[in-house]
Parts: sequence; structure tokens; C-alpha cells
Amino acid sequence: MSRLMTPWSVIILLLVIVALLDLPNLQPVIGIAVRAFAGTLPVIVFAVLLVAYLKAAGAEALVAKAFKGKEVRMVFLAALLGGLAPFCSCEVIPFIAGLLALGAPLSAVMAFWLSSPLIDPPTLLITASVLGWPFAVGKAVSAVALGVFGGFVVLRATRSGLFDDVLKQKVGGCSSCGCGPSPFKGKPQWAFWTDPARVQAFWREAQSNALFLVKWLALAYVLEGLLITYVPAEVIVGLVGGGGALPIVIAAFVGIPAYLNSYVAPPLLAGLMEQGMSSGAAMAFMVAGAVSSLPAMTAVWSLVRPRVFVAYLSLGVVGAILSGLLFQGLMSM
Repeated sequence: MSRLMTPWSVIILLLVIVALLDLPNLQPVIGIAVRAFAGTLPVIVFAVLLVAYLKAAGAEALVAKAFKGKEVRMVFLAALLGGLAPFCSCEVIPFIAGLLALGAPLSAVMAFWLSSPLIDPPTLLITASVLGWPFAVGKAVSAVALGVFGGFVVLRATRSGLFDDVLKQKVGGCSSCGCGPSPFKGKPQWAFWTDPARVQAFWREAQSNALFLVKWLALAYVLEGLLITYVPAEVIVGLVGGGGALPIVIAAFVGIPAYLNSYVAPPLLAGLMEQGMSSGAAMAFMVAGAVSSLPAMTAVWSLVRPRVFVAYLSLGVVGAILSGLLFQGLMSM
């Protein structure tokens, strides 16, 4: 069943339902989706080439350097690099498993784990193209701040003896998204075109990411079209619109069970904001949804004991609410 429910099949199913139940609105829904996708297309191309270059050059090797030195320094660097590394959620599993097995502090690992699902180069570009640079920069800052916040909370808790013996077992790899640990270890080779194996990896990665982004963004824009067409603005305003903390808290908790990856969320939030969702609620929804997405939580659950998983999820929710409140305050100034 899960194999049949691909983004493409969901798109076709949704459009067929609209055609059967409300044919006059089929063209407006498709029109909204096509115009939005066309506007994002240059960003998609750039993001695909950027990630392919980072992968082919072996840029992931730089991330390991964040986990060396003093623990406080590790937390800051891990949170920063979590937003820059081109890791997908399942690639993080063998990387983090190795770090924990070698004795890397949980505080730095948690900082990386919290910031990594929130932002990466393509997510930043797509968010900026759909929601604007202030929102994209706000999300990037929230990602790093959440990583630092979570890292230092775990650092304090670890020193009190709460997080001893955190690793469940050694994990060798994962293939849930069709990727695995980077085959290029050690020093990155930025001029990758001199190595035939890296050139091959570049094109393989470019093709894989292009297909991934296109299918998820196509679904996202169809959902945006349906949202704008069928959800009354007053419903959104009544739930997560206006000022105050309550809409932000609601948005954060609604974002937890909503499985939206970082490429689907911006177009959907654009539709919600057009209908009256506040900027702070949108930020809280996006942060909570990224931290609690199925791949991100699976990556944590598969490696560490339940108390660490609970800490991860709790820090993510609290961080989402704080990010929403701060972003709302800044946008209202």
C-alpha cells in the first residue's frame, strides 16, 4: 500500500477527486500549483546542483571536525554545521552512531540532531523563494539557536548524571531513503571533476535530488492550491491567526503530527499565511514539524534510549514555540 501512495499518485488522486466533485475549480487549483512551481524552478535547479557538488566533493567530512575539542565549542559548531551539512535524515544515523560509539558528547550530538532537520542549503533557498528571505533567515537562525539551546540543556543534564549510557546499539547503516554514508572520507576534494568516481557521484546525486525535489514540491503546490481554494480564511485566522502566544503554541503542537518534510512545508505555509496564519505561528509550525517528522524521529529512536528520545522531542517543541514567539516579535517591530 505504501508503495502505491507516492507523491505522484497522491497528486493524481487529489486532482481526480476535484474533477469529480467540483470540476469548475480544477483549473484554478492546477493554475495555482503550476504558477508557484514555475516560480520556484530556478531555485530547484540551483539547489540540486549545489547539493550534488557538496556530495561529490565530500563536504560531509567537514562535519566531523565539529566534534573535536572542548565540549562547549563542540555544541556551537555542531549546531552551526547541522544547518549546513547536506545530510538526509537516514544518512545521519550511521554518522551519529559512529560519533556516539567513539565517545562524542551527547550535548554536541543533540545540537547537531536538532538543527540538522530544520535547514540545509536547498531548504534555505526554497524557503526564501516561497516565503521570502526574512522567513528563511529566521528559520536558519532558529535552527542554530535550537541546536545550541538543546545542546546546553543536555550538557547540564549529562553532568547531573541523567544521560549515562545513551546508545542502544551500534548501527551500521540505513537505506530507507536510498542513501547511505558518504563513500568519500577524510579531506574534501573541492575540484571533484578531476576524479571520475566523484563526477559519477555528482550526476547520480543530481538526478536523485532532482526527482526528489520535483515530486515533493509538485505535491506541495497542489496542496497549496487546494488550501487556498477550499479552506476559508476565517477558519485559519480563528485557529492560528492574530497576535499572542496561543496561536503559536497551537501551531507548534499541530506541527508535531503533521508529516511535512522541509520541501513541502514552505508552499503549504504560504497558503496558510495567505489565508491569515500569523508569521510566528508559521515559524512554530515549521520548526516543530521538521524536528518531529518521521525520518528525524526514526533516526533518533533507532540509536538512543527512550529518555534521550523524549528529551529530543521536548526540546524540539519548546524550541519551536520560542522560535515562533521571537519571530513574531521581530516581524511586528
